[in-house]
Amino acid sequence: QVTLVESGGGLVQAGGSLRLSCAASGSRFAINAMGWYRQAPGKQRELVAAITSGGRSHLADSVKGRFTISRDNAKNTAYLQMNSLKPEDTGVYYCAADTSYSLTGEYDYWGQGTQVTVSS
Repeated sequence: QVTLVESGGGLVQAGGSLRLSCAASGSRFAINAMGWYRQAPGKQRELVAAITSGGRSHLADSVKGRFTISRDNAKNTAYLQMNSLKPEDTGVYYCAADTSYSLTGEYDYWGQGTQVTVSS
């Protein structure tokens, strides 16, 4: 039973910053891939950022230069530092984790989601 505990969502004005955290626990095997997805009403879920335990990372083009994903392997925790936030960044952000090394494939474990709202 793998549990992902998320924190850090909230309301922020455009240009502001938020830091999301996701701690994974309960896996029999190593969590190799951790990532963040976001979804707005009426839109498909999209991958924002992901990272392996070895530090290989992926960022969506829309957030490059503004967001940074990092990871503390000892804590099985992933972080998403979001700077220079824009209203179009608004959505429900979901943490995801998997034992595979794929950053863009299917994730087996998901957090409950946390709302990020960026006002103009």
